[in-house]
Amino acid sequence: MRPIPVRPGPGQESVWDYPRPPRLEPVPERLAVIFGGQTIAATTAGFRVLETSHPPTYYFPPADIADSVLGPPRRGGICEWKGRAVLFDVTGGSERAPGAAWAYPDPTPGFRSIAGYVAFYAGPMEACLVGDVRAEPQPGGFYGGWITPGLVGPFKGGPGTMGW
Repeated sequence: MRPIPVRPGPGQESVWDYPRPPRLEPVPERLAVIFGGQTIAATTAGFRVLETSHPPTYYFPPADIADSVLGPPRRGGICEWKGRAVLFDVTGGSERAPGAAWAYPDPTPGFRSIAGYVAFYAGPMEACLVGDVRAEPQPGGFYGGWITPGLVGPFKGGPGTMGW
């Protein structure tokens, strides 16, 4: 059963206004990921993917990720819209988070702009920032969206939402 979306207020976005199939768009704000006491990724050239019921997923150009942060790629899942993903273990300082980042080395044509770009799960990270705003992880641990205060749901990912 589809939930009742929350109406966005001024300056807010509703994930229920996002399209399906998803849309890719550049992000004007600075994006950053902090892990193990270090900024491991920061960019002003990121992208976000917007899909109905999901908070945005943010993608970083590989050149804007610190050296030695990502472990070797390993086979990940398949997204019906973007193609086959690879997963990375993430290291920052003395911390390590298995499978906490992913990329699409050869995405489908609509997502070629993010070929090789890397997304991070917010949950295992110390902080994920959109501008100066700290993001919270999408519920459930399977999807990798970042929830910021200007976003309203409900969000897919938590218990009982997999059929949305």
